[in-house]
Order: sequence, then C-alpha cells, then structure tokens
Amino acid sequence: MTASDIPQLRLINQHLISPAFKKPADIVQYMGAIQAQDYAGAKWAIGQRLQGATDTIVEKAFTDGDIIRTHVMRPTWHFVSPQDIRWMLELTAARVQGIAGTQHRQFQLNNSVFLQCEKAISSALQGGKQLMRSEVADALQQAGIATNEQRFIHIMMQMELTGLVCSGGRHVKQFTYALLDERVPITKKISRDEALAMLTERYFIAHGPATLTDFVWWSGLTVTDAKAGLEIIKDKLTSQMINGSSYWFAEQSYNLKSKSSTAFLLPNYDEFIVSYKDRSASIASSNVNKTDPRGTIFNNTIVVSGRIIGTWKHTFKKDTVILNLIPFARLSKSNDAAINAAAKRYTKFLGLKDFISQI
Repeated sequence: MTASDIPQLRLINQHLISPAFKKPADIVQYMGAIQAQDYAGAKWAIGQRLQGATDTIVEKAFTDGDIIRTHVMRPTWHFVSPQDIRWMLELTAARVQGIAGTQHRQFQLNNSVFLQCEKAISSALQGGKQLMRSEVADALQQAGIATNEQRFIHIMMQMELTGLVCSGGRHVKQFTYALLDERVPITKKISRDEALAMLTERYFIAHGPATLTDFVWWSGLTVTDAKAGLEIIKDKLTSQMINGSSYWFAEQSYNLKSKSSTAFLLPNYDEFIVSYKDRSASIASSNVNKTDPRGTIFNNTIVVSGRIIGTWKHTFKKDTVILNLIPFARLSKSNDAAINAAAKRYTKFLGLKDFISQI
C-alpha cells in the first residue's frame, strides 16, 4: 500500500465504491456512526453507500426508528443504530459533557436545573409521544425553566447525552423528540472494554486506512482510551507505515491496479472527509482554502478517484435540481462525464426528474 492508495481504500471500505448494503440501518451500524447535523446531507451520505437507496427509503428508516439521530461522540448530531445507542452514550457522553461545560455555566445550567428539565420532559413525552422542539420548549417553560434558543439547545443535548431522549420521527418536516426507553428497546449492557473494542473495530474496518490520531478525532475519546481500544482489537487489523505514520485497516483482497475514476457529489460533513484528522490523502494542500476558508473542508465536495477536485451547491426548481459546480481547475472530458453520472445518481435519489449542471 502506498499513500496514493489510501483514498481509494477508504472509498471501498466506506462502501462508496461497490456498496453491499440495502438498508439504512445496516450501513449506519457498519460505519459505527454517521455525522448528521445537516439532516438532508446526511441522508444523501447514507444513500450513496447503499444499493438502490432513495430519500424516501432513508426518511422512512428515520421515521420508523431504524436509525436514530442524537448527540454522541463529538458534540454534534450523528445517525446511530438503536442497538448501539446506549453503549455508545455510556462510552462517549462524559467527554462531550465535559466539552459543553463552559456553555452550561454560561447559561446557568447545573445538575439541579437538569433534574427539573428531566422531570418536565419525561412528563411531557411519556406514553410514546413525539413532540416538536417548540412543544418541548413549552413544557419546560410551563415548569418555570427558561428556554432561549441557545439554552434550549444545550438542555436538549444534555437530555440526549444522559439517555433520556432521542429523535422521534419528523412531523411536517419538523424534528421531534421521544423518550429513548420508549423509542428504543432495552439492549443488553456491555462492559466498557467491550464498548471500547467495538467502537474501535467499527471505525478502522469502515474508515481505514486511518491513524490513531484520526480515530481520536472521530470518536472524541482520550488518546489513552483510543490506544487501549486499538490494543484490544489490533490482531483483527493490518498496520502499515506510510510517511512516518501507522495506518490501520482490515485485511481484505483489494484490486488497486485499476483504480476507480468514479465521481461523487459528497454532502457537507461526509464521513469520507470529516472522520479523519489528517485529510491530506484526499485533497492537495493548495486547494484546502478553496474548499473551505476555515480549513476544515466541511462543505459539499466533488470527489473523483478519491481526491477532492472542487465543491458544489444546489437549489431546486420544480422537479429539477440545479447543481452549481465549482471545480478547482478546468474539468477534463472524463471527469465531466463522471460528475454527470454522479449528478444522475443524486437526482434519482431525490426522486426528481432532471438536473442542470452549472459551472
């Protein structure tokens, strides 16, 4: 394996090339978690990794509770499997709560206030109710708890991290909350070491080749915990030194002699990019600021042969998606054809009739 093989192997392991799964729940569990603060983009992230997926199929999986959207790992939303949500929260929630501590103090949120919130929210949601954010905020206000926009966000994140609530289905395109214990069947408890091993294994199998530093970034775990997890499962992985760093991945029979030139219109925060601390395998350093002035590369990206060659935006007009392509350089005929094929896949996923590409 060479440095140029890394992005190609990641495309394969993340099921962007030759997806094997058909159900949203299966790819989410395989990946461990899929970042999901941009809901529409995250649905497309799932869809690209499945056979024959549509937005309707992914939306139904969310409505039915086959996939859950909640705060876990880094302080942001992720799609996770119902079978994994409890052990994952037990493993990672304390780290996220620690990060949020400064904001909690700023908004005068402490254990006493959170206990009042738990009582009010439990009472409002019990019996299988799924309430919109405005309805949950009303219940808190009736209990004498202030809910300005930022305070409410941190209250609800804390309620997710403690395992009180999780996502319900959407109501008129509005997100709802439900009680976790009513939404998700009780699962068998596992030990911390088992949870650590499971999260580590999921990451390196689905995201490898990747480094320990990449895993620390993705999981939000301490370096000590990440090392411990890797030590437990390293016999299941292969390690290779490239440019002074150890890359870990699952040993499989790959054919890298003829690398795929498939193009992908990846959404913002896609796992192919966001799950690595070091993103140099997928983008030239000279193009980083062209992608995102913050240097974080969290925008919609055009990827060909595992490399980011531009960004894209979209708008809708009736039954057509209008794609604004912003390549870093003039597109070759082969790249243009590959991107058109990706645009057709996106159009079909959305259930629209046509697309218009603009550069």
